[in-house]
Amino acid sequence: MSHEVAVLLALFVVFVSAQFGAEIAQRLKMPGVVGEIAAGCLIGPSVLNWVHIDQPLEMLAEIGAVLLLFSVGLETRLADLKKVGRAAATVGVLGVLLPFVIGGAWASMNGFDTPRALFVAVAFVATSAGITARVLQELGVLDQLESKVIMGAAVIDDILAMLLLGVVTALQGGGSVNLTHLLLVMLQAVGFVVLIALAGTRIMRHSSDLLEAPINPRSPLTLSLALCLGLAAAAAYLGLAAIIGAFLAGMAVAETRQRETLERQLKPIEALLVPFFFVITGANIKLAELASAEALTTLLVITVLAIVSKLVGCGIGAWSMGFR
Repeated sequence: MSHEVAVLLALFVVFVSAQFGAEIAQRLKMPGVVGEIAAGCLIGPSVLNWVHIDQPLEMLAEIGAVLLLFSVGLETRLADLKKVGRAAATVGVLGVLLPFVIGGAWASMNGFDTPRALFVAVAFVATSAGITARVLQELGVLDQLESKVIMGAAVIDDILAMLLLGVVTALQGGGSVNLTHLLLVMLQAVGFVVLIALAGTRIMRHSSDLLEAPINPRSPLTLSLALCLGLAAAAAYLGLAAIIGAFLAGMAVAETRQRETLERQLKPIEALLVPFFFVITGANIKLAELASAEALTTLLVITVLAIVSKLVGCGIGAWSMGFR
């Protein structure tokens, strides 16, 4: 089989599996993303081995995640985020702090030395903004106050997780932590987010006509996608997740007159590419690592601790919004 045929066949299998998985999950009253991840587990190396994760699939998965967060950004206005800024910041910080402490405590109690315990603690901090955004999107609640808090907290979470990972990585290698370097990295990350969120949205608000320049009939879409990819690359360069840059790009474009048109034009592209991210996520899971009672027990304990620590930490941060 030629390489071209193999790649096209893999794309076909992944895409069709995503559709079946999402359909089954939705019939079971679960988000479609659950079915797409499960489909990835099934067709990946761990079970049927129909698909091998290679560079083309990984790139499509990355592009799918970037487009998803760009779409979510399109449904998010800066004014809405400003209203929930304090709540989002509190949720983001406590949603990092408590899982970090709980994760580190569990690792220490189970015999990990300090550097490795800190590495486990950072793993408790990490979240997937892509999965969160997709679930909120499927539920049709992206315009709700709680969703604005969640997405704002996700940006803060990503910055803090990046800094914590930098500290832990230095300790893992036996080196010392360069506080000046970490401070510079933090300032770059925060400066990038603030610059795009404030200046970028203001520029786009007053530059809607630029998207309608007579380049081609789809100029608003093509120029917006160029901005999305550019900011995603910039975010990745600064050490942030690329999807944070894509989200900020969408939020900036949301200030233009073409917002609703862009949302409609983007949906077919999303339908094609976004499922690749979730299927490939599932395919990367190594089920063989969980083939013992000890591994499954450890997984269960860690999962419960991770969920509870995030729920309690973020819940305390959002307490001012009311219990529900």
